[in-house]
Amino acid sequence: MKLSVNGHEAFVATGGREFDRALPAVVLLHGAGFDHSAWALHSRWFAHHGFSVLAPDLPGHGRSPGPGLGSIAEMADWTAALLDSAGADKAHLVGHSMGSLIALETAARHPAKVSALSLIGTAATMTVGPDLLKAAEANDHAAIDMVSIWGLGFKAELGGSLAPGLWMHGGAQSVLQHCRPGVLFSDLSACNSYQNALSAAAQIAVPTTFILGERDMMTPAKAGKTLAAAVANSRTVVLAGAGHMIMAERPDELLAALRS
Repeated sequence: MKLSVNGHEAFVATGGREFDRALPAVVLLHGAGFDHSAWALHSRWFAHHGFSVLAPDLPGHGRSPGPGLGSIAEMADWTAALLDSAGADKAHLVGHSMGSLIALETAARHPAKVSALSLIGTAATMTVGPDLLKAAEANDHAAIDMVSIWGLGFKAELGGSLAPGLWMHGGAQSVLQHCRPGVLFSDLSACNSYQNALSAAAQIAVPTTFILGERDMMTPAKAGKTLAAAVANSRTVVLAGAGHMIMAERPDELLAALRS
């Protein structure tokens, strides 16, 4: 569906069912350079099991027009505005990578709008290497290669997709290739400059689940555990052998962690 958020059109996937304000809401926030399609399996499960789903394309991503937002704080305020536009009082925020920082910052800035958090592939700081930033700024395909190669775990190199005939690297690269020029760089820069994670974590009172990949090269599990230690009401699930792109690599185990 399409919503007007802060006066601009945004595309929001709902998992195959109309958004129902009477049901508990789940918001699924994608990572840098990606879009709602990252949540194709999980959005559908929640939508067909008693929840209303909002899986937005952030501004400038996927089917949402306009330039990308320049900071995690702006994205957090946009997420709160998304809830207002959909008519949802509060929601369980689920975020992957950059999306996890958005979810965390939203809960700190707009606590009344958040009922729970699930932070996937996250870390207290998401430092982005200078080579990746430089390639993304130049819209060089090397940036897409770096994100997909570093982001996917070792099984992706061995045809590890649970969906027969699908190639995880190819799927990730296809989405990133359709990202508007400058948006990936803007996203990565926002992650690189965000320094408020530990401060935000200390303010979180809602139940929070950290879901980390044991072999994540982009946000190592050790860094995720450091952030988890700063949240009073949290639990941590580490998926053995998983890399950063947990939604594609371990969809069933991720769903089990989100459900519990």
